Amino acid sequence: MWITLRRSLVLHKAITGSVQAGHGRWSAVLRWFSVSCGTNQTDRPHVGIVGSGPAGFYTAQQILKSHGDAVVDVYERLPVPFGLARFGIAPDHPETKNCINQFTTTALSNRCSFIGNVNVGKDVKLDELLQAYDAVILCYGAEDDRTFGIPGEHLQGVYSARAFVGWYNGLPANSNLEPDVSAETAVILGQGNVTLDVARILLSPIERLEKTDICEHALEVLKKSQVQTVYIVGRRGPLQVSFTIKELREMTKLEGCKAVFDPVDFRTIQDKLPSIPRPRKRLTELMCKTALDESTSQNASIKKWSLKFQRSPLQLLAEAGGEKISRVRFEVNDLVEQSDGSVQAYGTGVHEDLPCGLVFRSIGYKSIPIDDRVPFDRRKGVIPNINGRVVITSSTDESGKDVSLIPGLYCSGWVRNGPIGVIATTMNDAFQTGELVVQDIKSGTIKTTGPTKGFELIGSLLHSRGVKPVFFDQWRKIDQIEQERGSELGKPREKIISVQEMLDIAYKQNGS
Repeated sequence: MWITLRRSLVLHKAITGSVQAGHGRWSAVLRWFSVSCGTNQTDRPHVGIVGSGPAGFYTAQQILKSHGDAVVDVYERLPVPFGLARFGIAPDHPETKNCINQFTTTALSNRCSFIGNVNVGKDVKLDELLQAYDAVILCYGAEDDRTFGIPGEHLQGVYSARAFVGWYNGLPANSNLEPDVSAETAVILGQGNVTLDVARILLSPIERLEKTDICEHALEVLKKSQVQTVYIVGRRGPLQVSFTIKELREMTKLEGCKAVFDPVDFRTIQDKLPSIPRPRKRLTELMCKTALDESTSQNASIKKWSLKFQRSPLQLLAEAGGEKISRVRFEVNDLVEQSDGSVQAYGTGVHEDLPCGLVFRSIGYKSIPIDDRVPFDRRKGVIPNINGRVVITSSTDESGKDVSLIPGLYCSGWVRNGPIGVIATTMNDAFQTGELVVQDIKSGTIKTTGPTKGFELIGSLLHSRGVKPVFFDQWRKIDQIEQERGSELGKPREKIISVQEMLDIAYKQNGS
């Protein structure tokens, strides 16, 4: 035991440049000391998780809860944890970010380590993780966005909603977006919760946003915004919208802004309300009330937003000789119910143009492959799997006849199912995956005996490649600085958007 402890101390000293107290750098060492008595360390299950967002931390939580000996390391490309809980949730929804408190508790377990600033697929290969860990779970989410593939998507003034959300939330990759908000009319293509987030940020009073953790660079741009009207356009009808009632209700109550819906879109739907399942019924009732309530239309607000249905974008157009978006050309759709109960939109050949100076594409996020070793369905944007167990498929037959499992490899969250649902959806999926891994460990499907495992092996590889990880106690130094800067501005935090600045703070010695 003492030889193992000394070896770990030497390893961590080499990686961090010093051995000092604090959770994160010491957690992988201390857990060896605290749990090795009476237990062969190599028999303890070691699980590596790639991605520190909600899927990653919820999966880690379930494994730690269900297996009293398991050790979990959570790898993250950025120096900071929490993924979409930090960079995806709207700044005016602080209550939704409370899950971060739960993730922090998990990260502080002496059987869990956060290992940031490690790019899996580049700094360390998946095969190397599979050799070091008994199980590896891919939870890295979706960092790309879907496109329409129509002419004009390259025009100035056309942005992805994903990049816009990352911009105002401080995601380093999107910090230089600089959206042009000088137009009076914006069009958002898509009708999900992210769409309503984008619309709400565009239309909210600055005084409302100033009290949130929205980034200062975004506030400065939004203060100069000329956007007065936002159209939210979908290819199907009111019964097929993807946003939820909470987000819709918030939009209908937005200060200084009114909802303007076409009553024609909702009169026939009222007759269908008794047969609509709950909660879709409650959502539809609110849309109908908003559209048909005359008191709503008498609101004297300057800004407005509107839902437009049964429209598919055909082309994004600029003025003759120009490069800036000036209008969207749509095809009007008919809706046809299919035999399985779904509704499909079919073009009628009728076209119409909607003038605008700003367009956001909001039709879903998309995962991308991170390592050649990982099977990937590029069409669906997911890792092929059976209930979270990653498979190699040798057939296009979705019945799963010709598949083989990759031993010890799993996936969870959006990279498993696609970008669907809310935080609670991801939580339930992650719990299922975590429990699946524990079942495979306890059944012997995963063999936990072997040579040196986990971060002791990976840390040595990273050190040899000049990669310096950021551990949880170092993240807490970044967290403290962000909160201090936010306090000076009268807000919860001001996020650091430079990776280099994050690293400078993380590696700075106490008192220096």
